[in-house]
Amino acid sequence: MNEETELLLQLRQMPEIFELIETASESELVLQNRLRQEYSDGLVRAALSLVELRKRGQKKFSRADSMWLDRRGLEQATPEAVAIHKAKRFSGRVSDYCTGIGADAVALAAHCDVTGADINPAACLRAKWNAEVYGVDSRFDIVCADVERLTSPGGLVHVDPDRRTGRAGSRSLRIEDSVPSLDTLKRIMREFEGGAIKLSPASNFVGKFQDVEIELVSLAGEAKEATIWFGSLATPGLWRATALPADETLAGDPLSAYADMSAVGRYVYDPNPAIVRAGLIDLLSSQTELARLDDAEEYLTSDQLVNSAFVQPFEVLAELPNNDRTIRKFFRDANFGQVEIKCRHIPIQVETVRRKLQLDGDAAGVLIFARVAGKARAIVCRRVTLFD
Repeated sequence: MNEETELLLQLRQMPEIFELIETASESELVLQNRLRQEYSDGLVRAALSLVELRKRGQKKFSRADSMWLDRRGLEQATPEAVAIHKAKRFSGRVSDYCTGIGADAVALAAHCDVTGADINPAACLRAKWNAEVYGVDSRFDIVCADVERLTSPGGLVHVDPDRRTGRAGSRSLRIEDSVPSLDTLKRIMREFEGGAIKLSPASNFVGKFQDVEIELVSLAGEAKEATIWFGSLATPGLWRATALPADETLAGDPLSAYADMSAVGRYVYDPNPAIVRAGLIDLLSSQTELARLDDAEEYLTSDQLVNSAFVQPFEVLAELPNNDRTIRKFFRDANFGQVEIKCRHIPIQVETVRRKLQLDGDAAGVLIFARVAGKARAIVCRRVTLFD
């Protein structure tokens, strides 16, 4: 048993230390000195760290205030909403490889019998205890093992490869650098009936797997995951984008649609990153009757307002040439007190542009730099909030 595991077991038996931390009114330094009069230095550091992580974890988990977390595990863990979304495809008995703190395993165990596996004994403890926090421990067990050496029991599997394998734990976007290795992931895909592999949406997953469905998932407008579905859980060749928490999904062949081009209309739309990464801009455009500003731009436009979780609408106030003097004059005469500056492909220094603008008013504006029919333009807008 290593030191980390021993500290976890001690913390588990001493819930009173968390009560002392939560109810403390003195500075952290004074609190640490007081706690060290009763507890070991290692135990105090571990307890304070866990309390901090539980507060940070509230952005990901509904029961973070009771969960067992470590810094790396929390950073890599699937947000609860994303894990629940994925778990809906699974049924029966599921293996969860590289379980970590158990985020995906807990979501799966809500309606499946789950066996987790992780090489880190401390992670195995945390996952087991987190299953208790969510009340699914009766459907979850875990083994401490190297998944690259495990023999497949068949059925379904979820895999979350470790991407922090470089020097000093740096995160790699190359699947070839992950653990399990790419070869092992492909072997797992052959040995199981079906399943899912969790990858970074920025990773080099394109072309790495055959006969799979690729789903890009965003949460609150931020791309969170690329899920590689395979076997019985996949529709081979399909690309899918899903926007959470709206649970709006769009699936198809990126090459099956072609978007019209248009001048700037009454509204301009910034597409959800899941749509962009999945290459479904044209498909979204054709289904929502939106047009592209340029074939090299993801920004969309229309005269009628479209309400979808896949696009953030902006009402157009002015379309200007990408000319520094013209832009500054417009803002000098306008009533803006703050401005959000957006661009995708036109190289600009956002803060440099912002410093040049006169913002003496009280309105909130948006300045979008985009190509329109091949020419760089500056589009002044206001944000429209429709989709909650």
